[in-house]
Amino acid sequence: MSLTWELREYDREFFARELDSFVPNQVFDSHAHLYEVSHWNPVSPSLKAGPSVATLDEYRRQMERILPRRQMSGLFFGAGLSEQWYQVSNQFVVSEVSKDSQSRGQLIVSPRQDPERIREEVRKHRIVGLKVYHTFSRHTPTWDSEVKEFLPETHVRIADEEGLSITLHMVRARALADPLNQDQIRYYCQTYPNIRMILAHAARGFNPNHTIEGIHALEGLRNVWCDSSAVTEAGGFEAIVETLGHSRLLWGSDFPISHRRGRCVAIGDQFLWLYEDTLDWDTVAAYAKIQPLFIGHESLRALKLAAMRLHLSDSQVEDIFYNNGRQLFGL
Repeated sequence: MSLTWELREYDREFFARELDSFVPNQVFDSHAHLYEVSHWNPVSPSLKAGPSVATLDEYRRQMERILPRRQMSGLFFGAGLSEQWYQVSNQFVVSEVSKDSQSRGQLIVSPRQDPERIREEVRKHRIVGLKVYHTFSRHTPTWDSEVKEFLPETHVRIADEEGLSITLHMVRARALADPLNQDQIRYYCQTYPNIRMILAHAARGFNPNHTIEGIHALEGLRNVWCDSSAVTEAGGFEAIVETLGHSRLLWGSDFPISHRRGRCVAIGDQFLWLYEDTLDWDTVAAYAKIQPLFIGHESLRALKLAAMRLHLSDSQVEDIFYNNGRQLFGL
């Protein structure tokens, strides 16, 4: 299949059948990127298939296609996940978020950045947190980095003193099941109680078994949340709600990843992303015609399955989609 963001008839049918009655009318997106395509490095073909500039207004237009008739606000950060682009990307996000009183922004930060400069930036703008990412680590490969290698304690101290959130996409092969990740997250959260740690992607639960195995290490911490972004299996969501409570789960789209087609599947002790251009979907299965959905829809279906299995009430679902995020950021 060619890469495209087009909305197909089976997407509309799927949303109407599976998701329309599940997703509340008001949504706070706790994990979304605003960007110019040049901020991404490298620029993938899937991004080139979408808008070249994703302003806040463009984000809402694109989300209307996969979440029709919803009122959208959220927590936004950039796409400059490299030393070359993160500052330009931050400026873009600050400008866009300033246009909406119901949305908030985080700054992408490099571990080599002066902590006092970070303090100046968050005070100057309406910024509620920091977005950190392994690509800034000097560890090789960066996918094997410890948390402290891309989130230094000097930055966590600033976040504590300023009452900031930190969105953390942890890495290492077993994610939250890794003892080093557990120890460093616990240390930061216990030592710096004023931070609000958000563990992206259901605590990197792309393989849900890692979150299921490791989530108990965070039990009792009062300043940890997890977002649901781009996770397409339900087990991690269930473990988070059962262990930390439904008030600690935040819905996130991971826009623009939400608009790629495919899903992430757990295989063995790892996970594999299957995208629209990974397979020949027309011939991959002799028994059926496979039509890959948007990752955003796959993730919503996984969250719906978790909510059904846990017998969450309508008001608890509304909390996950809207109230938890707004309360976290004082809206």
